Amino acid sequence: MSKMIDAKGKNCPMPVIMAKKEIDAGAQELIIEVDNSIAVENLKKLANSQGFFTNVKEENGNFSVVFNKDCEKCNEILSQLDKKTSVGNYSVFVGKEIIGSGSEELGKNLMKMFFYTLSESDDIPKYLLFMNDGVKVPTNNEQAIEHLKELENRGVEILVCGACLNFYNLEEKLEVGKISNMYDITNAMKATDKVITL
Repeated sequence: MSKMIDAKGKNCPMPVIMAKKEIDAGAQELIIEVDNSIAVENLKKLANSQGFFTNVKEENGNFSVVFNKDCEKCNEILSQLDKKTSVGNYSVFVGKEIIGSGSEELGKNLMKMFFYTLSESDDIPKYLLFMNDGVKVPTNNEQAIEHLKELENRGVEILVCGACLNFYNLEEKLEVGKISNMYDITNAMKATDKVITL
């Protein structure tokens, strides 16, 4: 029997936390009801990380996200993830659109060059984390975006704060990475040995 969770009206990361609590309690099938697309994407990410298959139904702006443990596709997804290039055990946190202070143009160019240098390195991070003004990098900095895509292809997980994208009206402009939340970004920081902040 499916466990029903009503998370409508709750901002991220609450729907994710509510779902994770039931998963930790041993639930094999969940139906989480939410009312925004960001929550849907974050729940799908949680499902994949926990080995669940998801099915989403939408009606009048409300979404029912079904988690099902018994699905052959889960193993296929996990096997594909295992094929990614191994990465270093550190994260890079980007909280600003530019590096340093002073010239905005110079700061944007430095950000572009940082990700170019990182993409050419053998020691790449496990996570790239974008919050606050930093979400403008994977949405507006075209040259940096190309280097970010290269890093993502090499196995770097790129998490972009959904609430921050909404604040700057950039949700539809995201070019690379996954829409995420404070819960997942915090856990990513804790999962690595060190965090480099730009």
